[in-house]
Amino acid sequence: MTDRTSGIDPADVEQVRVLAQAARAASRRLALLSRADKDAALRTLADALDAATDEIVAANELDLARGRENDMPQSLQDRLRLDPPRVAAVAQALRDIAALPDPVGEVVRGSTLANGLQIRQIRVPMGVIGMIYEARPNVTVDAAGLGLKSGNAVILRGGSAAAGTNRATVAVLRASLTAQGLPADAVGLLEGGHGAVRALMTARGQVDLLIPRGGAGLIQSVVTESTVPVIETGIGNCHVYVDARADLDKALAITVNSKTHRPSVCNAAESLLVHRDVAAAFLPKALSALAGEGVVLHTDADAGAQADVAGVAHDVATDEHFATEFHGLEMSVRVVDDLDQALEHIATYGSGHTEAIVTEDRGAARRFTAEVDAAAVMVNASTRFTDGGEFGFGAEIGISTQKLHARGPMALPELTTTKWVVEGDGQVRA
Repeated sequence: MTDRTSGIDPADVEQVRVLAQAARAASRRLALLSRADKDAALRTLADALDAATDEIVAANELDLARGRENDMPQSLQDRLRLDPPRVAAVAQALRDIAALPDPVGEVVRGSTLANGLQIRQIRVPMGVIGMIYEARPNVTVDAAGLGLKSGNAVILRGGSAAAGTNRATVAVLRASLTAQGLPADAVGLLEGGHGAVRALMTARGQVDLLIPRGGAGLIQSVVTESTVPVIETGIGNCHVYVDARADLDKALAITVNSKTHRPSVCNAAESLLVHRDVAAAFLPKALSALAGEGVVLHTDADAGAQADVAGVAHDVATDEHFATEFHGLEMSVRVVDDLDQALEHIATYGSGHTEAIVTEDRGAARRFTAEVDAAAVMVNASTRFTDGGEFGFGAEIGISTQKLHARGPMALPELTTTKWVVEGDGQVRA
C-alpha cells in the first residue's frame, strides 16, 4: 500500500497533529454544551465580528490588492470581497444559526423490544471537521458557526488569496470564544502550502470528516488523495430547460435571474435549453436580455439563428462550452427537440447540482423531477434558490453533489452522525 504521507514535510504533519489534538479536546467540551449555551455563544461571536468590521475589511482590502496585482479574475475578486455590509451579513448568519433547532440529541428512531430493552438512535456530533476552500472568507465564519452549533470543532484551510482575511477573522472568533470561557481550539486555522493541505487530507484517525469547497480541481484533488472521509461538494454546471408549454414571461425572468443574479456562484445557470416549439418566440427576447446584462453567448446553430434575428453577438457552442462551469457572465444555449433530448443533454453535461424546468405541463414537470439526476430540481423557479439560507437551514457548509451521506445544501443535521443508545434493566442475551 502506498504511504500517502510520504513526501510531506514533517513540520506540516506535526502542525496538523497539534491542531487536530487540540480540536479533539475542544469537540469533547462542545458536545456537552446545551442549546442555550451554544446559541448564546453564537450571538456573542456575531457581536464580536460586527465590532471588528474595520480590521476585517482592512485585511480583506490587502488580500484584494494582492489579487489584483496577480490578475485575479473579477469573479474570484467578487467571492473574496468583504465590505461592511457583507461582514454584517456574515455576522447575521451566526445569529440565524442560533435561531435554528439543535440537531444534537434528536432521536432519529427508537423502540422498546419485547424483552424490555429501550433502543434509540440519536444524533451526535461528528467530532473534528476539516474545511478546505478557496477565496470565500464567508465560509470561515459559516463553518465555525455551524460547527459550534452541531458540537463539532473545525480546522479551516482557506485559499491563499484570502489568507489575511481568514487570519483576522479567525483571530476575532478565537478571542471571543476565550472571553466566553469556551475552547478557542473549536476553531483552528491551518497555515502553509500544499504540503499542509496534504497533511490534513491524510490525517485519518485525527480528523473525522473533510469538506472541500471550490473549483473542480480542488474538489477532485481532495476526493482522490484523501484518506480522511470526504463529502464532495461538486461543481455547479446547472441548466434551465424551457419546455414547450412554458409561460415565456416566467421563463425569461427565471433564465436571466439564474444566470446574472450572481454569476460567480455554483448555483448560477451555465446552460439554457429551449424546446424547438417555443424557440422562435422565446430566444430573441431571452438572448437580448442576457446580452444586455453582459452575458457572452455560445449557441448551437438553431439558437444562433435566433440570436441573429435579435441582432445579438454569439459564437459557436462546443462540447467544452456545454461542459463548463463558467463562474461568470457566459452561457451556452441549445435548442432541443423535446424533453427527452433535454434530459439526455443534462445527463451528458450536468454535474448533479441543480437543474430547472419551466413548464405549465404537470406531466413534463413530474417526469423531469423524477428522471433528472441532481441534488436539487427546480420547477418554475430560479436555480439560485439552491442554498441553505434560502431553504431555511441558515448558513450552509456546502452543497453536496454526492449521494452518501448527504446530498444538496448541507446544514446542521448533515454535520452529525448517530449513535445507538440501548437502556436495559439487567437483560442478557440468551
